Amino acid sequence: MIKFEQAFEAYMNEHIQAETNGRRKERLERGLGHAEMVFLKTVWYPIVGHFQDLHPEWEVRDFANGYRYIDFAYMPSAARGAIEIQGYGSHARDLELWWFKDLCLRHCHLTLDGWSVLPIAYPSIIEVPKQCQQLVLALIGKFVSTSVPASLTWLEAEAVRYGRRTIRPFTAAELSAHLRISCRHARHVPYQLYIKQLLSVASGTVRARTYQIVHEPTSSAM
Repeated sequence: MIKFEQAFEAYMNEHIQAETNGRRKERLERGLGHAEMVFLKTVWYPIVGHFQDLHPEWEVRDFANGYRYIDFAYMPSAARGAIEIQGYGSHARDLELWWFKDLCLRHCHLTLDGWSVLPIAYPSIIEVPKQCQQLVLALIGKFVSTSVPASLTWLEAEAVRYGRRTIRPFTAAELSAHLRISCRHARHVPYQLYIKQLLSVASGTVRARTYQIVHEPTSSAM
């Protein structure tokens, strides 16, 4: 994987040079905020491995016919995912009511306009980056049919895709319901994927109770 600093510089330069909208270009040239940078460095890049289809400071029209900017718009093909990094300062408890109402209204309008909104709190990025990575992978899984090894059976392949879309460990019973196969058969599928090092045991010692996907970057870095 290319080092984050090199990949990030190329990523921002690409967006700045390609942008013809003066408002957005000015924002890009000012650079990203601290929270957004930490998100990219500790959450997005380590698990995704590239910045393809991720657009910083994406401009949208708001409900008052003005302009707002999504921190990161994830747009593979015609999909629209909005990642919003929510800051938290020492004054957070005293935030004015108008700000809170405006934030909720902003997310409502994005959702009604067809965006899948993923708000991520800055303290979570610092304290539980792995959890944030799971959320990002779940968002990506909504839009992208990621590749799986050609050697897998169709049941194993779908089990891997299910694991990539799930943000928590899952049981054989849950996999059984998803694949519409018997629980007995479903217990065999994750075990085979465990042998192939595509799933890991999340809980259970003598007998595995839950499994989770073994995450790797989704593709090579840009």
